[in-house]
Parts: sequence; C-alpha cells; structure tokens
Amino acid sequence: MKKSLFLCFLLTLVACNRVGHIGRPPALSTPRESGEFEAMINPPLDIPVDSGRPEASASLWQGARSSLIHDRRASARGDILTVVIKIDDRAEISNSSGQSRNASEDLSIPDLAGIPQRLAPKLPEGASFDEFAQLDSSSSYRGAGNISRRDKLTLRVAATVISTLPNGTLEIEGTQEVRVNNELRELTVNGFVRPADIGRNNEIDYDRIAGARISYGGRGHITDVQQPRYGQQITDILLPF
Repeated sequence: MKKSLFLCFLLTLVACNRVGHIGRPPALSTPRESGEFEAMINPPLDIPVDSGRPEASASLWQGARSSLIHDRRASARGDILTVVIKIDDRAEISNSSGQSRNASEDLSIPDLAGIPQRLAPKLPEGASFDEFAQLDSSSSYRGAGNISRRDKLTLRVAATVISTLPNGTLEIEGTQEVRVNNELRELTVNGFVRPADIGRNNEIDYDRIAGARISYGGRGHITDVQQPRYGQQITDILLPF
C-alpha cells in the first residue's frame, strides 16, 4: 500500500511539470537571475584619473571606457562579446572486416608401455588406438558498418565575461531565449577564451573557445509531443531486450 502511494505521489510531481504549460506558452527565465547579470552589476573599477595631475584629464590615453582610443574588446568581468557559431561538420566512416580459420588435429597412440596392445582386444569392433581421435574445426566471420552524419548550425549570441582566470583567460557565458507561439528555443554558450583571440569587432568564433559547451534546444508543446512518455522511457531502460 505504501509503495502504491509513493508511486502515485511521484507521478503527481512529474505531471505537475506539464500542468503548468496547459493553455499557455512556456515561461521565459528571468535575465536577472543569471550569472551574466551578476557579472554586469559587479564589474571591475575603471582606472581613476590622477586628480593631482591636471594634464591627465586632457590626455587621450585614459583607462575610462569613454576614451577615444580605449580597446573596445571584452577584457574584464561584465564585458560583452559576440560568439559566432558556424558549425558545418560532416563525418563518413565505413568499416569492413572478415575472419576465417580452419583447424585439424589427428591423434593416435600406437605404443604406450604396452597399454594399447593390452586394451585393444577389449575395444569395440572397428576401434583402434592407431586412430584414437580426429578433430576438425572451422570458423568464419564477416562484419560491415557505415556511418554518415552532417551537422550544420549558424548562430550568433552575445556572451558576458563572468570571471577572469589567474592566467588572464576569460570565462564567458551566454544565453538566448526566443519564444515563437507556444515553443521556446534556448541557446546557451559557455567556455574559456584568450583575450588575444577576440577580434577587433569584439567577436570570437566558437572554435576558439576552449571547453566550449554549446546547447541549442527548446521546450514547449511541440517538444513535449516529440518526447516519449516517462513510462515508456523507464520501460526502455528496464527491458533487457
């Protein structure tokens, strides 16, 4: 009885996840709850202008972001850069293997301290130690496999520098959500970049991001219909065939 109640309670919790989507589109997440927002509201301080030197305020070379010759590329916590994702990968693998083996063994015992001669009269008619055993075996194996896959994805997403590692490498994080009718598309990018790899237009290609984690998916009515039910997923795991 207790197990049945526990199972009903578990199924109720799972169903509550879907009940919230009935009759309305999936809710967007709040940008202020992300690590990007935390990095933006706690940026590093700009280099202060030396108030004891009046000529410093007239200099073109200043640490402030308003400087005419200030480097506009992302370099510190809270800065924003654009990640360009252009994936066009193709993989084709074809394997074939074959194996064949034949073996033959003959065994005879004509002499063994006179034992075969003593036992020969007791053997069934036609039996002899001169042809004690003969073994033949053969095996054959052949296998073939073919894999053909192509992935193509072109996207651009703004990412935020959320931290700077001791060696100067920047840790970035970017999220993007687009809702069309009742379907929500989500794009997330995480990884580590070198400041030198960021272009003059403050962009970086995805293949220059170390430890890149790129996720492009969605949630909503269409995605929900395309997914197998929880019971079917559990059955697929438990069934041994």
